Amino acid sequence: MLQAYIFHTQIMEISKKNILKRCEPLFLRYGIKSVTMDDIARELGISKKTLYQHFDTKNNIIEQMVVEHFEAEQVLMATILSSATDAIDEILSIAQHVALELAQLTSTFVYDLQKYHRETWLILEKTSNEHIYGIIKSNMERGIREGFYRADIDVDIIAKLYVAKSLCILDDHLFPPKRYSKTALYKQFITYHLHGILAPKGLERLEKGGKNL
Repeated sequence: MLQAYIFHTQIMEISKKNILKRCEPLFLRYGIKSVTMDDIARELGISKKTLYQHFDTKNNIIEQMVVEHFEAEQVLMATILSSATDAIDEILSIAQHVALELAQLTSTFVYDLQKYHRETWLILEKTSNEHIYGIIKSNMERGIREGFYRADIDVDIIAKLYVAKSLCILDDHLFPPKRYSKTALYKQFITYHLHGILAPKGLERLEKGGKNL
């Protein structure tokens, strides 16, 4: 009777969202493949039985963790977009956030997700690319209206090029992690992107009041 009560209390105290939140740093630190359900239960201080009460498999945890993270990113991006004073403030705020995200992202995590959870990776890649494309396209349209970006750029093409080049940062064959920091790569990329689309007014705005990446 006491055991049943303790088990029920454990389930009530820990939610799916809580498990997913605490699993993410575990997978980022050690990779997905090397972390077992035993490891997760031990890290959370719960029994495997309690863990399985919420998630049938580790794959189920990965799928839902990716969905949760992407939804949180969408909310955060919406906040950034709504609070930015202009297109340059907007793109630099986005860049600051992405740089922080990349600093936490490990090559092992990306590799494991691509190899052992291929379907989840492909879904994430597709939805992320569509989301990034929309944000960058909208930013360029805003920048053109405000006179900060060149009026002669094709926003559709440049937004798609932005997405394609962003993926290169995660390519460990092209940029081996031991030689290149993902954060440093991204900073170079965003600088390259901005100097390709800035109008003279935008360049002046960036130099006088741009945020540090």
